[in-house]
Amino acid sequence: MTGSFITAGDISRDTLPWGELGWVVTPTTAPGCGLTVLDVTITPGQGHAFHRHPEQEEVITVVSGAIEQWVEQERTILHAGESVHVPKDTVHASFVAADADGPARLSVVLTPSVGDSGYAADEVADQEPWASLR
Repeated sequence: MTGSFITAGDISRDTLPWGELGWVVTPTTAPGCGLTVLDVTITPGQGHAFHRHPEQEEVITVVSGAIEQWVEQERTILHAGESVHVPKDTVHASFVAADADGPARLSVVLTPSVGDSGYAADEVADQEPWASLR
């Protein structure tokens, strides 16, 4: 197996209601790779609400800005250079304060890579206790 160089032009980007998702390492950009890497930007006042990855564990690293990070019902603020490990099938969420100076940029690694996109999530923000937590 040979390595894969992934250039900026190889990264597809999705605009979402809460920010932008860049697909860096996926089954398409790095065939046979066992992990998925995302470049995530969350705009002030927004966030990726409570969700879980039933088959994947995740590491979120704050590249710039700050996030309000939830893992289950525990909350902390993470700043640039700080990370969180989220075990598989664990509910979590990431938010940026409405009064933040700018967006937060995250590097997200999920393993193993699953499905065609390398990513699978179950959104649970509308379920209790998550719907009432924040």
